[in-house]
Amino acid sequence: MLKKFMTMTMALTMMSLIGCAPATQDAEEKESNSMEPTLRMIESNGLNMRIAEMGEGPLVIFVHGWPESWYSWRHQLPAIAAAGYRAVAPDMRGYGKTDAPDNVEDYDIKKLTADVVGVIDALGEETAIVVGHDWGSIVAWNCVLLHPDRFTSLVAMSVPYGGRGPESPIAGWKRQYNDDFFYILYYQDYGVAEKEFDADPNGILSRLYLSPESPREEPTLTDPKMAAGGWIPRLGAPKGLPDWLTQEDLDYYVNEFTEAGFRGGINYYRNFHRNWEITPELDGAKVKQPVLFVAGEKDVVIGGANAQMLTGLMGRATEDLREVVIIPEVGHWVQQEAAEETNAAILKFLEELK
Repeated sequence: MLKKFMTMTMALTMMSLIGCAPATQDAEEKESNSMEPTLRMIESNGLNMRIAEMGEGPLVIFVHGWPESWYSWRHQLPAIAAAGYRAVAPDMRGYGKTDAPDNVEDYDIKKLTADVVGVIDALGEETAIVVGHDWGSIVAWNCVLLHPDRFTSLVAMSVPYGGRGPESPIAGWKRQYNDDFFYILYYQDYGVAEKEFDADPNGILSRLYLSPESPREEPTLTDPKMAAGGWIPRLGAPKGLPDWLTQEDLDYYVNEFTEAGFRGGINYYRNFHRNWEITPELDGAKVKQPVLFVAGEKDVVIGGANAQMLTGLMGRATEDLREVVIIPEVGHWVQQEAAEETNAAILKFLEELK
């Protein structure tokens, strides 16, 4: 069942992806050292936003996906900072210590990309390199498309982009799945998914933060119909943690979502149709900035596509795709599962940009 569910996410990839004030000086939590970022609050696009930052130099902003936080970039921040960059990873709107507005429309793609621009402004910079993973990749693709003068280059992970689709992706998913369970359609019913996940943050996160070959228990819910129940029982419980995730790591994520809740992140998915509606200017638009794409070979989002296939897909929407890096035997959480390989690919790309 997990394999079936995960394969569904390929649709997110191959269909349409649509979709300031000075920084405060209050440092949060412990002081940074050579290996740990400083956590502090800034104001960005009208939000109180927590960022993790390290280093000095050209600004590189790391945008996380769902269900993640700045902590997803814990391996990248010190590596990029050590190479002479100002590495910054925000808790995105609705996550962690960043504000979580109530209205679904407050999470559309124009607001999300404006949040990232707001980080640039709050840090007193003119431009930034943007790096995104999962939903953060969708945001990052749209950052360079909607604000081309503020972003000099892009590293996209997991989710490629082939251009704006001819219809809203929600319409396609409804035709494809009908009455069967598909997590994005499950998320469209306001209040339902977050109620399930808020009641058991460890249950959902421990089932998602696994490698493709991680051993699991059998799922307790096997009925494919949406009406049969939620998502957690459809995912087999883990028999242990993968080697790239410690108990401390998992506890950090669980604590963050226990405090912030899941609604903000789920609201991103509730804007797929709206994102498509409000971005007609992206019809035929191409990314002009240099692009690097990184994914795990076994990431279900790319659905088994190799570098050549992905180059063809993204070539339709980019003018300067520098490289497609597929890391063998690695799944969806590429920057955590294969931190060294991911860092090497990013650093090589940044060096070539010089």
